[in-house]
Amino acid sequence: MNTIEKRIDTDYIKAFKERNAEVKMLLSTVKGEMQTYKKNIMVETLSDDEAIKILDKFSKNLKETIQITNDEKCKRELSIIEDYLPRQLTESEINEKIDEAITNGAKNFGEVMKMISKFPLDKKIASELVKSKF
Repeated sequence: MNTIEKRIDTDYIKAFKERNAEVKMLLSTVKGEMQTYKKNIMVETLSDDEAIKILDKFSKNLKETIQITNDEKCKRELSIIEDYLPRQLTESEINEKIDEAITNGAKNFGEVMKMISKFPLDKKIASELVKSKF
């Protein structure tokens, strides 16, 4: 099985060979962050869930930068990072998951968030949608 970490390594080598400096620099930064994480938890390879957490952090930072500066380079970098992340649920899909959680016994904000947080979704959007239900 091809893990996210292996895909990033492969794409980094490809960008290096193609002399694509922008992709190479971004993936180099991501690889460095992954390497630091691996050293901190003392493992050889990352699980996809751990890699997704790191990529989510990059994605969140880039989205915040784009909101402030509307920088085209950040938009391109975000597009590259999102290629490695699982598809996020849409607002309507998040609403469906919230409704399911409520019908399955979730009685407050915390319980609903706990039940839906296992899905690939933007937690900020999910939080706003859950707040609107209570």
